[in-house]
This record gives sequence, C-alpha cells and structure tokens, in this order.
Amino acid sequence: MQTPFFSALVSKVARPFAAASLAAALTLSASASAFAQSGLAIVRDAEIEALVRDYARPILKAAGLKSGVDIILVNDRSFNAFVLGRRMFINTGALLQSETPNEIIGVIAHEAGHIAGGHQERLRDQLARAQTMAIVSTLLGAGAIVAGAATNSNELAQAGGGIAIGGGEMARRSLLGYQRTEETTADRSAITYLEATGQSAKGMLTTFKRFQSALSLSGARVDPYQISHPTPQDRISNLQQLAASSPNYERKDSPELQLRHDMMRAKIAVYTDGQAGASRLFRNNPRGLAALYADAMVTHLHGNPRSALAKVDGLVKQQPKNPYFHELRGDVLMKANQPAQAAEAYATAVRLDPVKSGVLPVSYGQALLAIGKPDALKKAVTQIRSGLDRDRENATAYRYLAQAYGQLGDIAEAELATAEGHYYSGAYQEAKIFAARAQQKFKPGSPGWVRAQDIINYKQPGKKK
Repeated sequence: MQTPFFSALVSKVARPFAAASLAAALTLSASASAFAQSGLAIVRDAEIEALVRDYARPILKAAGLKSGVDIILVNDRSFNAFVLGRRMFINTGALLQSETPNEIIGVIAHEAGHIAGGHQERLRDQLARAQTMAIVSTLLGAGAIVAGAATNSNELAQAGGGIAIGGGEMARRSLLGYQRTEETTADRSAITYLEATGQSAKGMLTTFKRFQSALSLSGARVDPYQISHPTPQDRISNLQQLAASSPNYERKDSPELQLRHDMMRAKIAVYTDGQAGASRLFRNNPRGLAALYADAMVTHLHGNPRSALAKVDGLVKQQPKNPYFHELRGDVLMKANQPAQAAEAYATAVRLDPVKSGVLPVSYGQALLAIGKPDALKKAVTQIRSGLDRDRENATAYRYLAQAYGQLGDIAEAELATAEGHYYSGAYQEAKIFAARAQQKFKPGSPGWVRAQDIINYKQPGKKK
C-alpha cells in the first residue's frame, strides 16, 4: 500500500448510525463524482474493504439487496454510519470501536434496513410535507398579522405571530417524529436480518449501551421529542426481549473472523493513533498476531525499513497465503527504494487476493512505474487498468495511469487519464479542460475520443450550465 492509507475526498456528511441527513438527502446523488470535493477522506484499503464486504454479504442478501449496494469507508473517529441512495458509509471510528465482528454487523444490518425500507426516498416526501406545513403556517400567520394591523387589533396580530412560529415548530417535530419511527423500523429490520443469517443481535445492544454510557457520562439532558433518533435506552428497551429470545443470541463470532477483525482494528489504530493507539488496543495480548501486525506497520511508518521487513517476513512465515502481509511487504520495500522487489511482493498479493480487489493492482502498478523501464511501464498500465476495471471511481489510480502513459510518450491517453482523475475527484472544470486537450489527439469516433466527449458534455446535477 504505497499510496497513503487515506486518499480520495468526498463530501462531508455525517449522521450517527442512521440514514442520510436531510441536507445530504436533498443535495447528493449516488455518484462518487457527485459528492467529491469537500473535506471527508475516504479510506481505500483492500483488506478492510474485503472484510466489511464479508460482513455485509449475508445481511444484504437477507434484506433482498443482493447487488447494487456499495460500502464506503470514511476516515472519521466517531462511531457513525449512514446511507446515501444505495451507498452505505461506515466510519473507521465505528470499525475501531467495535470489539467484535458482531457489533459492526449489527450496524450494517441497521443501515440495510434503511435501504431496503426506502427510508431515504420517503424522508424526502416527509421533508416536503414539513416544508408545506411550515409555509402554510407562515402564510396564515402573516394573514392574521395583516388583518390585525388593518383592524388595529394587537391581539390578532400577536396571534398571527404565534401561528407562524407554532406551525414551523409543529412541522419540525412532525419530521423528527417520523425519523424516530424509521429508526425503530430499521432496528427491527436489523433483528430480522440477523436472525435470518443465524447471527446474534447482542452486538447491536452492545452498541446502544455504548451510546447510552457516552450520553450518561456527558451529563446532557435530552428531550426525546427534539431528536431524530430514539434514545439509546429506548432502543435497548425495544429490542432487548426480542434479541434475547433468539436461539442465536449467545452465538459467538468464529476465531478466524475475530482475528481478521482484530487485524483490521490494528491497521486503523496504527494509521490514526500510531504506536500508542495500537498499544492500547492490544495491551492484554501484546504477542498475538494482530499485535505483531500492528508492530510491523508502526515500524514501517516510523522505524527502520530493514527492521520492518524482518517483522513482516515473520508475519508471512505465519500466514504465507495472506495477501495483505505481502502487500505490507511491498509497502516496506517501496519505502526502502527497492521497487523491483516491491513489485514482486505486490504481484504475490494480487495473485493471493481472493476477492480481486481493485486496490492491489494499482499498488503493483505503482511499483512497476517506479522501476521506470519501458517494459515495466507497459505492465504498469496493464495493472492499473486492471484495478480500474474493478474500481472505476478510484481517482488516485488515474493519476498513476496518466504518469505511466506520459512516461511512455502516449500524451493523448495521459491527458484522458488526467481528465478521468479530475472527473472522479469532482473537479469537473479541470476534467473538461484535459478531456478537450486529449480529444484533439484522438481519432474522431475512437473510444478515447468518445470518452473525452462524455466528460466534456457532463453537466452537474442542479446546475444550468
């Protein structure tokens, strides 16, 4: 993983363990390019993505969502997940704080309930109704104020002001009440999906208890009618009996899955909190495989490459078919300025990868790019394109593809790749400029010319030009 752990940027939208926020529901579409450009960092990591997909697969199937749902990892410390359209966003904070796979699977099940229930679409309708209520109340209030002024009736004018304010508050409370109902529905749907897949709902309850504990420690007093979610205590009360009555309630995650979860947490802890974060995480098992993995990553990031390589080789000896250990080996070798050996390590990772991630071929391509020889550059193009075939919205990968084409002297393809990178980053004006430059170098009607034209013709939703 030569590229930074946290890469491409998307819009900053956050909302605790629920469907998308109202503003997001109104202004963002499902396209990655449509929510690019602001401040929220997306995490691209083959290992974490593969694990979360494994968590989600049976849940999505039980929810009738077998295809078309993307899961996107967000670099944020808070325990949070939300949906936009058919995209599910999960914060790294939620992954790090979840001590067992079952806890994060419960989060996924809840979010799947929002998608399967069409809550986001209905939320738009409810918002429109709430806005209508507020507008009508404002008009009625304004009418009463005018009538009061015309008849010199202060009481009528004051009543009109009250109608306007009260109507807006009624609309807001109505909308919040609707959201709380949808949250309760999603919780119950999550229980259904967990039961259908033979999994425990105990992780969901653990999550709600964590929220309740945080709320208690904060000392905050919460008006249950002024929030968009039921209180954690209400959620626990609503689900405790239903969850505990399941024959799966005491079922534990398999040791193999727990180890993968621990290694995922190790990676997030190291890249967000360094050695201190990893030490806190594994203070009760400092010699376990996940702790050793964390130690190797810390050494790679902050220590001597030779020492890091020795630690990674120790990991590979324990699990020679783990693609992510070979990926880390490639990262260490790249940092040590040994791209040829790094390319071999990445090639092994690509070969061993059971899910055929789009991320690993890009890392392989970067190492080949660093070698710089013509044969290696051609192979780099092949590998990066292979990654993009599986993950076409990886804006960072297009930049490496452009570099490879540029070093090979293929300026048309280099400029088209640059245009693609800008497009998937949300920098549409720059994308159009490079697409126009690329199109001049392509034969009219060729695939490159047509793709450049598509970028030139692209119109942002909501913009007239």
